[in-house]
Amino acid sequence: MTNPLRQLTLDQLRTRTSMKWRYYDEDVLPLWVAEMDVMLAEPVARAITEAVQRGDTGYPVGTGYAEALAEFAKQRWGWAPEIERTRIVPDVMMGVVEMFRLVSHRDAPVVVNSPVYPPFYMFIGSLGRSVVEAPLDADWRIDFGALRRAFEEAGRGAVYLLCNPQNPTGTVHTAAELSEVAELAREHGIRVVADEIHAPIMSAGARFVPYLSVAGDGLSLMSATKAWNLPGLKAALAVAGPESADDLARLPEEVADGPSHLGVIAHTAALREGGDWLDALLAGLDDNRRLLAELLAEHLPAVRYTPAQGTYLAWLDCRALGDNPARTFLKRGKVALNPGHSFGTGGAGFVRMNLATSPEIITEAVLRMSKAWNETLAP
Repeated sequence: MTNPLRQLTLDQLRTRTSMKWRYYDEDVLPLWVAEMDVMLAEPVARAITEAVQRGDTGYPVGTGYAEALAEFAKQRWGWAPEIERTRIVPDVMMGVVEMFRLVSHRDAPVVVNSPVYPPFYMFIGSLGRSVVEAPLDADWRIDFGALRRAFEEAGRGAVYLLCNPQNPTGTVHTAAELSEVAELAREHGIRVVADEIHAPIMSAGARFVPYLSVAGDGLSLMSATKAWNLPGLKAALAVAGPESADDLARLPEEVADGPSHLGVIAHTAALREGGDWLDALLAGLDDNRRLLAELLAEHLPAVRYTPAQGTYLAWLDCRALGDNPARTFLKRGKVALNPGHSFGTGGAGFVRMNLATSPEIITEAVLRMSKAWNETLAP
């Protein structure tokens, strides 16, 4: 199958009206927000088109999405959620909010591993809750000493929002690490909610481990959004472990009215029929990781980069380039990246780059970034 990342030119992409392509001026290369520069997988496009032709644009119902996820998860991860322990929710972050409400009191603190996805801070703050950070270690893995201290500070009845795989670093947590998380959380009376939206996006040789495969008292949010580029077709699934089934059963019925019916149709088709397309995408992302490493070594060696095991994001160490490298790259190079400081403690001096684009755009971006940095050194 053709590499999905090689199907569209920059001119074609600039006709899009989504946030990625309209937030900045046209001379900026947008490698920031988590949208992929791909056409929809054919089974997904067909399912949506057929639904529109039928006028099938009502409210979602049924367990088709959960069944599709179970089939996909069993094949890819050797684990499958029980259908009766799933619920449709509007999207992953809204699902996270609903899980917080189910398992903790309204002002319970939330523990996160920083640096981490900025909306974690935004959504937690919008609920009037405090964030307790447990920074990752120097290798971007869970620092269990820091996590224990954070659990002690947060107190019994708090929540731990686990990012698995980790965004922005791309770390894929191991079964041993997740088991230790579960044990530590039980010891401290902390409930674990896992954001697993990037789960299908693994580099060659990496293996995703679902949190619920090692912890029966957790809650997980899963979706086809990231792997098949469906953020505009919102739908996600909340999944409970066997010991959390009663918690999920208390989810208000009206929450299931929030997802888009077309979104549910699209996500179901992606999980059921989009495997070949996904495999082609993953191979293309591996190529892009190698390309980025080569380009940085040649043109911008001051930037340190270790290809990630998961996600389509690159976490670049630009501390040698000053306090706010993202601003330099945008103003001088016209390349939009996510500034590391927005990801919390540990992110300053880093940038996050979206690799789900063509090799040509990645190449142009690095050349622009190199030129921008060299201009700052010029007398």
